[in-house]
Amino acid sequence: MAERVQQPPAKRLCCRPGYNPACRQGQRAGGVLCGGTGSAPGGSVNGKMHNPESLLDIAARRVAEKWPFQRVEERFERIPEPVQRRIVYWSFPRSEKEICMYSSFNAGGEESGTSGDNNDETQLPFLRGVTLLEGGWVDNVLQVGFHLSGTVTDPATPSSPELVCNVSVSFDRCKITAVTCTCGNKDIFYCAHVVALSLYRVRKPEQVKLHLPISETLFQMSRDQLQKFVQYLISVHHTEVLPTAQKLADEILSQNSEINQVHGAPDPTAGASVDDENCWHLDEEQVQEQVKLFLSQGGYHGSGKQLNLLFSKVREMLKMRDSNGARMLTLITEQFMADPRLALWRQQGTTMTDKYRQLWDELGALWMCIVLNPHCKPEQKSSWLRQLRRWNSVDVCPWEDGNHGNDQSLLPTYRMILHLLHKGHTSITNMEGWVGHPLDPIGTLFSTLTESGRAGEEGSNTYCSSVVSRADLQRMPVQRLLGDGESYMALAVETALIGLGQQRVMPDGLYAQEKVCRNEEQLLAKLQEVELDDSLVKIFRKQAVFLLEAGPYSGLGEIVHRESVPMHTFARYLFTSLLPHDAELAYKIALRAMRLPVLESTASSGDLSRPHPIVSVVPNRYPRWFTLSHIESQQCELASTMLTAAKGDSRRLETVLESIQKNIHSSSHIFKLAQDAFKIATLMDSLPDITLLKVSLELGLQVMRITLSTLNWRRREMVRWLVTCATEVGVYALDSIMQSWFTLFTPTEATSIVATTVMSNSTIVRLHLDCHQQENLASSARTLALQCAMKDPQNCALSALTLCEKDHIAFETAYQIVLDAAATGMSYTQLFTIARYMEHRGYPMRAYKLATLAMAHLNLSYNQDTHPAINDVLWACALSHSLGKNELAAVIPLVVKSVKCATVLSDILRRCTLTTPGMVSALHSRRNSGKLMSLDKAPLRQLLDATIGAYINTTHSRLTHISPRHYSEFIEFLGKARETFMMAHDGHIQFTQFIDNLKQIYKGKKKLMMLVRERFG
Repeated sequence: MAERVQQPPAKRLCCRPGYNPACRQGQRAGGVLCGGTGSAPGGSVNGKMHNPESLLDIAARRVAEKWPFQRVEERFERIPEPVQRRIVYWSFPRSEKEICMYSSFNAGGEESGTSGDNNDETQLPFLRGVTLLEGGWVDNVLQVGFHLSGTVTDPATPSSPELVCNVSVSFDRCKITAVTCTCGNKDIFYCAHVVALSLYRVRKPEQVKLHLPISETLFQMSRDQLQKFVQYLISVHHTEVLPTAQKLADEILSQNSEINQVHGAPDPTAGASVDDENCWHLDEEQVQEQVKLFLSQGGYHGSGKQLNLLFSKVREMLKMRDSNGARMLTLITEQFMADPRLALWRQQGTTMTDKYRQLWDELGALWMCIVLNPHCKPEQKSSWLRQLRRWNSVDVCPWEDGNHGNDQSLLPTYRMILHLLHKGHTSITNMEGWVGHPLDPIGTLFSTLTESGRAGEEGSNTYCSSVVSRADLQRMPVQRLLGDGESYMALAVETALIGLGQQRVMPDGLYAQEKVCRNEEQLLAKLQEVELDDSLVKIFRKQAVFLLEAGPYSGLGEIVHRESVPMHTFARYLFTSLLPHDAELAYKIALRAMRLPVLESTASSGDLSRPHPIVSVVPNRYPRWFTLSHIESQQCELASTMLTAAKGDSRRLETVLESIQKNIHSSSHIFKLAQDAFKIATLMDSLPDITLLKVSLELGLQVMRITLSTLNWRRREMVRWLVTCATEVGVYALDSIMQSWFTLFTPTEATSIVATTVMSNSTIVRLHLDCHQQENLASSARTLALQCAMKDPQNCALSALTLCEKDHIAFETAYQIVLDAAATGMSYTQLFTIARYMEHRGYPMRAYKLATLAMAHLNLSYNQDTHPAINDVLWACALSHSLGKNELAAVIPLVVKSVKCATVLSDILRRCTLTTPGMVSALHSRRNSGKLMSLDKAPLRQLLDATIGAYINTTHSRLTHISPRHYSEFIEFLGKARETFMMAHDGHIQFTQFIDNLKQIYKGKKKLMMLVRERFG
């Protein structure tokens, strides 16, 4: 708390109407201890018996709690001093709970922590104050009327010297109404020194000297005594009070001064006036400053957490019916409305961040709690209504969907609050569900009931709930009983189950839908912390049966609206909770919840002739479920949980499988379930569960069918996994998927993955197949390969040839398929690949045939000297050359027609002139003449002429757009051209004429032509 050193102004003027000096005779003006005469109600005798409380103390305590002291003075003309003392005594707070609340964040709730970055609970002002008190650092404690003062010393530490703080506290009707401390700390809550002094008065009232209000003491003094009193006071504090004293003296001596127009004089120790609001001291300025600081940090440095801690403090105040709850929330809201980011987001047309939106949601929820408070007065409601209207009229007030331009204000739930204020009741009948609702009724009820169950235990704690640790709360028993024997926890659990099972329509907007999911998960997390006993299991059973039979008002009823919020997450919790106690009921719940009507093209099964209350009021619109991915993953988790539980039970597994196939539409989730089932079925510590393996296979087959005609980046992984699964099931499963491959796989997948894996040695070893079984499986694989090659020869022909190698008829059939498809359906790359395969397998003539077919599809232009097909062309020419002159003669015209690149043609020409044709194998040696082929005769003459022509054409093409930096490269190119020209018998003449033509045609390129002359003359 920001403790200001200046004393607050007195709240009321004190005088003494009807004062009779005689009534004071024999009374001393000095103080008595707070625990003096009549102050020890309930004093112990021998540690066992207690004296009865006096009637004076009983009456004084009640008056001190309810009446301002001014009303007491006005009601009674003369109040005996002992009565005044007891009223003053009992007016100080008697409970530490409120003092703790105003000096610490809530560390026992969900938002545990402390202010700043220090998470050490011992640094809470309350606990530090307790330490100072118990360490004996509180001194000079004095109570004058309704004012307590004293000194509190902060002991020296290695980093700071000893600090003595002067502390004063004003109080009224058992509430601290003002505090000051010279420590200078700035914070929302009371400092440790204020805490220490206050607890000193609570715990050691008998050690505090108590005086009546100072005005009462002055009334007893004569004129001489008063003059002496004033002069001594001025003498002791002349430097501080002398100017003020002189000013007051001048005003009093002036007949017309304002001070003489007022009856009585202020007394800061005389308590509250009748008109004063009775509330605990709250430093409004510091609340505003802290919230403004947290908002300015934009979610960094834990500011969001700090704001949530402030919200928790508001909730704590509301729980204790402290009027400062609404006051503090008003201050927080004002700062939220003044946040400059609101105007920026509105100007930019962007939405607020999710974290910021959650803070606004909490703000709205707290206003709901305040409005619904049954203890608030009508004038308070009217005041809040005016305030809410004012906020709602501000342009920057955000909308419920996080955008600017919607007609629903986010202060959030403003219209709902107005509805509640106007109607004067708390019933809400609309389409909104209880889970995800701004009021969070189910979560609030659950927390309230569980906290009520702990109330008895908490009451024995020395400190308030703000500093009870989370571990302490978890150790507290939660089965406190109501009057009829039912526990609060039973009511809490039943409330949660009812709310979670309510059928509710999915709201519009991303944030609202995420909130539904988040609130459901938060509530389930609370339920999972509850240990189920027999009584709670009975409640689970009762609610499960009710939800199944409750009709359209249940999310687990027979009929649900198409856009009803799915029950997958809730049903999974019910399933796991009920399974050990009532498996049949558990499966009924889970299987009913598996549906996802929003993805169904038809209505849910059931008697649609009966009226459906939700269908009748929900507009028929195309749903935009932004959380659909999350919902489908929860549906998958529910199915996986059932599969795991059903292991070994074939009937259950079959039922679960049917439900999955009917209700789950995501291939990736079905694939995950298939993998899960496979893992569960093949655990290392037990024999494979064949039924669960078959379920896994069925799910895998469904995935194959779903993804066959759609793109899926995991498709290859899925296919490989399915073959693995089928292998685990047995040889008949492998044979089955090969027989029906066209409904499951593409031709490429069937040959390159399925058949290849089935034919591998690892599969044969894994299945322990005999020769007959191996042959049957191989026959199915070959049949599959030929079918795939017929359907997609471009991608499957080579795999088909490979798979059919060991069967002559099948191999010939595959080869014929390749020849038939070569003319139209296959590219030169595919044909060259198959041709190389044929040569490798010992079929050079077939390789040659396929190479010539590939050459017919090829076209290499003059500048494609790095084309990937060049190696294939060189290989084809080398193969033809090795087979003989006739084969070479047949392939050269194809090369000349297809290849226009001079360097490639010259490379082929040189290779053909280095060796004689037909030297590769003895098989073809009879067709070898033993002589090198002549360049002057066919077929090499044709190749030579084509090469020279290619060089000439390429030269002209390059010269049309040549740049100086390419001159040297061009000269080297001409050098290679000359080597080729010289291979002809008149090559020298041809090259000379060629160079002369270049000089004449391109004489404008003087520098280049000069280089040509230098090199070639």
